[in-house]
Amino acid sequence: MPRGKFTNHKGRNRRFTNPEELEEERRREEQKKKWRQQHGGESTSEESEEEKKISEESGSGSEEESSSEGEEGKAKGVSNLIEIENPNRVQKKIKKVTKLDTSDAGDSKPQLSRREREEIEKQRAQAHYQKLHAEGKTEQARADLARLAIIRQQREDAKKRREAEIKEREDAAKAKTAATQKALGKK
Repeated sequence: MPRGKFTNHKGRNRRFTNPEELEEERRREEQKKKWRQQHGGESTSEESEEEKKISEESGSGSEEESSSEGEEGKAKGVSNLIEIENPNRVQKKIKKVTKLDTSDAGDSKPQLSRREREEIEKQRAQAHYQKLHAEGKTEQARADLARLAIIRQQREDAKKRREAEIKEREDAAKAKTAATQKALGKK
């Protein structure tokens, strides 16, 4: 007995069926089935009453299953007149692999999301722009080519100036060596 003021009375009157009794009941059921099969399935009213009693004793689980089957076949009251559009209640239909329509899947392109379509469009636009830019047909390409032409012109002018300066230095160096040679009396 538990000590203290509160006692729990749950489970005092529980009775469990012996496994031996269950096994014996199962054997009896099998014998009845064999006898029915041997005698061609003829059953008397007494046997059908016994079957009903046994099914009632076995539990209400089979009754619940039969009632759920009956709901699909026959609706009670006005519920058969009212159509219910509950998406959670819809039974999913099982599709067989052999009946799947594969003709649509192979011919059409896969459906792309908005982001994927935008990304592909952006890549196409950039490739097109690069092609036009390489051909020199865009405004930026024209500006780049003009700037490049100006830079080439400046470099050519700078090169000519350098060559002219080098030539002047060489001429100045030759004149100086000639003047020194003349001053020294050599030729």
